Amino acid sequence: MSTCNWLFLSKNGQDQYINMLARSAGVEPTNSDHFDYYYDVVVDNRPVVLRGILKYKIMQQCLQDHKTFYYMDTGYFGNNKSARNPRGDKLWHRIVRNDLQHGDIIPRPDDRLRRLGVMLQPRRVGRQIIVAAPDEKPCRYYGIDQQAWIDNTVATIKQHTDRPVVVRLRAAKREDRVHNDPLEQVLARDVHALVTFNSVAATEAVVAGVPAFVLAPSNAAAPVASRDLSEIDTPYWPDDDKRYAWACHLAYGQWHVREIQNGSAYRMLNES
Repeated sequence: MSTCNWLFLSKNGQDQYINMLARSAGVEPTNSDHFDYYYDVVVDNRPVVLRGILKYKIMQQCLQDHKTFYYMDTGYFGNNKSARNPRGDKLWHRIVRNDLQHGDIIPRPDDRLRRLGVMLQPRRVGRQIIVAAPDEKPCRYYGIDQQAWIDNTVATIKQHTDRPVVVRLRAAKREDRVHNDPLEQVLARDVHALVTFNSVAATEAVVAGVPAFVLAPSNAAAPVASRDLSEIDTPYWPDDDKRYAWACHLAYGQWHVREIQNGSAYRMLNES
């Protein structure tokens, strides 16, 4: 009989990844329609596992009440088209304790990074600044207006540089993001830096050799990126050892769908 007391919150009981993780732990997922925050989290003190940023009210309440949650979303590496993933399927998923993304670098082995085939590219030099705008979901989580963020960010950048600024909006459909002018191709062009809010685009940029600026409270690239737009012409660039340690750390914060299904993800989360 399972000793797991985690509550795996599945939207309408149909979230396939939450359901996989729950069953790998030996328990049944909880239909979101039957979830009661007070009794399930406050009274029973059960850590809640959820997927998708639109569960922000639950996460914010957990933070306020000092209750544990695990947030699941798209992984940092391995979901773009590559020899290991020729269709660009969403195979890797991050799971984060009490936050949206992983933060400070935790020393990790490099076995998972090598398995992913991630190759850190040398520093690129270019002219353009790419502003990767947040979409509406994180804007709702953080209580910001998307267009106001774009306008304010571009205006601030232009106070400190005369470099051309290109605003990139996230395509609504994953198919378009994977196949139509993917970020990987954009970063290989004449790019000086990428500026974003919470987007994993910052992680892609640092891997691709492009300095990143991250402006959200939580962004996995924060340990290897800048936050001060007044430094846009002279962005921070981490040394190779730090960048590699950071990438190894993130590789240990995401799991392949098979690992979610077979119990490896749940086991590693309990060990970390």
